[in-house]
Amino acid sequence: MNLVQNIVLASIILAFALAEIVSGKHRNFHATHDDTKLELFMFLCLLAVSQPLIFAVTGKLCALVMPDERGAWAQLPWWAMGAILLVGDDMTQYWWHRISHSPRLWPLHRAHHTAHYMSIRITYRNNFFYYLMMPGLWVAGVLVYLGFGDAYLGYIVIKLTVILGAHSAVPWDAPLYRNKWLHPLAWVLERTVSTPATHWAHHALTNDDGIGHYKGNFGNLLFVWDLLFGTAKITRLYPPKVGLQDDLVFGKERWFVEMFYPVFRSRRAHSALVPGGRAYAEVETAEHRDPALQPLAGKT
Repeated sequence: MNLVQNIVLASIILAFALAEIVSGKHRNFHATHDDTKLELFMFLCLLAVSQPLIFAVTGKLCALVMPDERGAWAQLPWWAMGAILLVGDDMTQYWWHRISHSPRLWPLHRAHHTAHYMSIRITYRNNFFYYLMMPGLWVAGVLVYLGFGDAYLGYIVIKLTVILGAHSAVPWDAPLYRNKWLHPLAWVLERTVSTPATHWAHHALTNDDGIGHYKGNFGNLLFVWDLLFGTAKITRLYPPKVGLQDDLVFGKERWFVEMFYPVFRSRRAHSALVPGGRAYAEVETAEHRDPALQPLAGKT
C-alpha cells in the first residue's frame, strides 16, 4: 500500500468513527476490555501480519512457478480488472464466509459474531487463522503479482467503505426507507451492496423476530452474491439485538481464546472452542425448559 491509499483508508475509518461518536451510538456498546483487545489486536495483526505475509508468500511462489508472468495482466482495462477482483476476491469471500458458518469452520469465524453491538470496530473481529485461510486474500496476492497492484488499491478503498458502512452503528440506509421518493434508490442499493439493514440481520441474536437471518446475507462488498446463490433476505428493518445466544447462557469466551483458537482453548462448560465442541443453539420445543440443559447443535 502507498502513502496516499493509507491516508484515504484512514480518513474513511475516521469518518465512520466520528459518525458513531457524534450520533452518540458509541454509548450503547458497553464493550468489555476483552472486546477491545480482540478487535484492536486482530485489526493490527491483519494489517501487519496476515495480509503482508500472504502477499509475500504468493509473490515468492508465483516468481518460482511463473517467473515470466509478473505484470502480464497489467494492460487489462480497469473494468476487466474490477470484474476479476470481484469474482476472485469478493465472491470467494462470500463462499468462505458461508462455509465458515458450518460446524467445522465456525470456531474460526465465531469471534465476529460475539460482539453484542454493531460498529465499525467489529469489521475485522475474527479468529487470527480465519484470515490466513481466506481464499480471497491468496487470490488477490496472485493478481497483484500479475499486475493488479493499482487496481487493487482502488478496489480496497471501495470495499472498505462498503463493509465499514454495513457494520456501522449508524444505519445510514434508514433515510432511504423513510423517504418514499428514495425507495427506488434503496431498492437498487440493497440489492447491489451490503447495507446496515441486510448485514445487521446476519448478526442478529435470533431469527425469531422475522428480521434476523444469520443463515444468509453473507455478502461483504456485493450483496448480489446472496441474491444469486439464494441466501438473501431483505426486510429494511434492524434486529433489536445482535450477538450469540450461548454467550448469554454461559458467559463470553476470553479474547485470546477467540482470537487464537485452537492454540488456546475454552474452559467454558459448553463451547465450540474446544476440540469436538459444538456451538449452543436454541432448541424450539413446546416446553420451555432451562436453555442450559438443551442439546448442543452446530450453528449454521
